[in-house]
Amino acid sequence: MTAVETQITYNTSYTIQHEDTYMTQEEDWDRDLLLDPAWEKQQRKTFTAWCNSHLRKAGTQIENIEEDFRNGLKLMLLLEVISGERLPKPDKGKMRFHKIANVNKALDFICSKGVKLVSIGAEEIVDGNVKMTLGMIWTIILRFAIQDISVEETSAKEGLLLWCQRKTAPYRNVNVQNFHISWKDGLALCALIHRHRPDLIDYSKLRKDDPIGNLNTAFEVAEKFLDIPKMLDAEGEAVTEKPSELRVNIFTVGLWMDYCCNPEQPASNSQETFTSVCYYSFREACKQLVCTECNVFQTILCFWKAELFLISLLFFFKSPSDIVNTPKPDEKAIMTYVSCFYHAFAGAEQVRFMRLDHLAEKFKQKCGMHEAWTAGKEELLSQKDYESASLMEIRALMRKHEAFESDLAAHQDRVEQIAAIAQELNELDYHDAATVNARCQGICDQWDNLGTLTQKRRDALERVEKLWETIDQLYLEFAKRAAPFNNWMDGAMEDLQDMFIVHSIEEIQSLITAHDQFKATLPEADKERMATVGIHNEILKIAQTYGIKLSGINPYTNLSQQDINTKWETVKHLVPLRDQMLQEEVARQQGNERLRRQFAAQANIIGPWIQTKMEEISHVSVDIAGSLEEQMNSLKQYEQNIINYKSNIDKLEGDHQLSQESLIFDNKHTNYTMEHVRVGWEQLLTTIARTINEVENQILTRDAKGISQEQLNEFRASFNHFDRKRNGMMDPDDFRACLISMGYDLVNAKARLTFQAFIDFMTRETAETDTAEQVMASFKILASDKNYITVDELRRELPPEQAEYCISRMTRYIGADAAPGALDYISFSSALYGESDL
Repeated sequence: MTAVETQITYNTSYTIQHEDTYMTQEEDWDRDLLLDPAWEKQQRKTFTAWCNSHLRKAGTQIENIEEDFRNGLKLMLLLEVISGERLPKPDKGKMRFHKIANVNKALDFICSKGVKLVSIGAEEIVDGNVKMTLGMIWTIILRFAIQDISVEETSAKEGLLLWCQRKTAPYRNVNVQNFHISWKDGLALCALIHRHRPDLIDYSKLRKDDPIGNLNTAFEVAEKFLDIPKMLDAEGEAVTEKPSELRVNIFTVGLWMDYCCNPEQPASNSQETFTSVCYYSFREACKQLVCTECNVFQTILCFWKAELFLISLLFFFKSPSDIVNTPKPDEKAIMTYVSCFYHAFAGAEQVRFMRLDHLAEKFKQKCGMHEAWTAGKEELLSQKDYESASLMEIRALMRKHEAFESDLAAHQDRVEQIAAIAQELNELDYHDAATVNARCQGICDQWDNLGTLTQKRRDALERVEKLWETIDQLYLEFAKRAAPFNNWMDGAMEDLQDMFIVHSIEEIQSLITAHDQFKATLPEADKERMATVGIHNEILKIAQTYGIKLSGINPYTNLSQQDINTKWETVKHLVPLRDQMLQEEVARQQGNERLRRQFAAQANIIGPWIQTKMEEISHVSVDIAGSLEEQMNSLKQYEQNIINYKSNIDKLEGDHQLSQESLIFDNKHTNYTMEHVRVGWEQLLTTIARTINEVENQILTRDAKGISQEQLNEFRASFNHFDRKRNGMMDPDDFRACLISMGYDLVNAKARLTFQAFIDFMTRETAETDTAEQVMASFKILASDKNYITVDELRRELPPEQAEYCISRMTRYIGADAAPGALDYISFSSALYGESDL
């Protein structure tokens, strides 16, 4: 901010310097010299309320402005809240130098913001100097609440005043020219509130002759609804009068010049106080002297001499107390309070401007989108493309037009939104409302024209469409009847050409029955074909009668009369071919049935025969009647009979092969399959061979261990008794039960026990412990004391069956003294003695 400096020099060489700014030396003199009790009281209240309005954001407040800022803590907190910045960490001590350090940190921060602090020191604040404290707070208010105010090209105090003038200009009885007298009746404050919040105050009911009521209304509404604390007293502001500034200034200039001419004259305390006041008025007069005419300055010179002092005093005032007791309304308090309104409403104004910008941009965007959508629509609606179109094309145009109508109806909301936005812009006094209204009117006119053209095109399409309705109905009826009939013929052709697979006479008979039923439906199908073809002929007749050019394509189906007739001929041709295929399959299934019966007849005999032989062999192996030799003879006979029966199995295999070649995979005449017969036959052969082997082992065991036939029968009887499953095997539990019944100690048997193993166990238990050695000794005698025995020696010394048995079970002797064909009788004896599974 620039300063215009005016200097007036007198013969006393005293210089008065003035800077035309509210933040420099002038305010310093005001703080130091001109705070009378009334203004001091008002400023204390206003500044305290202003500070608390910010400190409450930090959860605290002040009660006494000169006391609560002395330690500097709340002063630093206030600066942090209003600036949004962090100050240095305060000192925590309570001593004087700690307080001075904290206040200095606050003052340094203020200076860092470009504020000149004149005659304000930390010691005065710490000492509670109310004038200095109020001056400091006023400086803070100027810097953080008023300096940033900017209206057009003015700022700070001038900007705030201009803002107030602009906002209150339309209101009656309001003329804001300053921050003191212009606010005395309260109407200016009420006008500011009403301008931004007309819902809070009814301005029409306010009276200029009720300043206290007006001020109280403004204070209460601001505090309740705008969160602006009450900083002023209605009574104080309303009754304060301002005396003539010019008269006071002229008089005080003379008094001040007289005082400057007699500097040696001592002054009393009252004179010093009065002199200070005069100095202020002198400076105010100096401001006006620049703008007033020369005769005013000459008038001031008339009071140069001291003898005119009393005359001047009596001329302008009745007594000196008139100057002291008639204070000027506190401009600082009013500025502070009004700045709160600016900050409260400036945001609303900014929101309004942002709202206007947003609405204007939204209006342009929606208009652009709408105009882009409507571009070319009028030309399209004016076309007469339907005059040369077919019915299908007309229907397509109608559907397209209906879709356009739906789209048109959907865009109705956008047109209404454009109109609504334009109306809101007018209500908010948009600066370019004329352009907005013109564009909106153009869109509305175009919209009405589109509606008219849309209706005209619909009427034309409907008239042309009626000419084609009869033919279209016939096309539709043909499609409805041709489609199912065509599907029926497709299904019929598929069934007539189906490659069926059957496995029995019953299945082929079922197919023949279904085919006969199909042939019965052919007369009715032919009637349906003729009716469908008749519809097409009717279309051709109408077209020929009225001269309508047909495209030859049914819009509802791809089927034609020729397609229907061609498929019908194909169906009639396939029917006899199907008959021939079914009869051939009947003959084939009859041959398969003969093969099934032939196979079943033999399988039903062979299967039971194998089962019977298995049971008989099982009985022979467990039968205790007769000797082992008799059992062996009986088993040999069974073996021979089984071998002789092999021819029947081979014949059944041949029948099975024929069935396989004829793809016969099931036979309801028998439960026996070839696989079952094969498994049974193999089991029979295995069983007879195993049984014969077991009997041979029993004979060898009996002869080798000297077991009598009675003992063997007893062993057999015990084994059969405890063989609960009757499968020739004794389970571990059954074996333990058998041993307990015979008085033996329990044996830890874990495996199933055969009869041969049972005999081995029983012979070991009943024979002497050197039985194995005895057998070896016997063989050694037969071998002439050799460690091996030859085949010839065994056949010479033993019965043929025993000799062959030993030959078949003895291993080849591999000792150093072995001769060709030598057998190891030692390992044979050991194995024979310990052959049990236990």
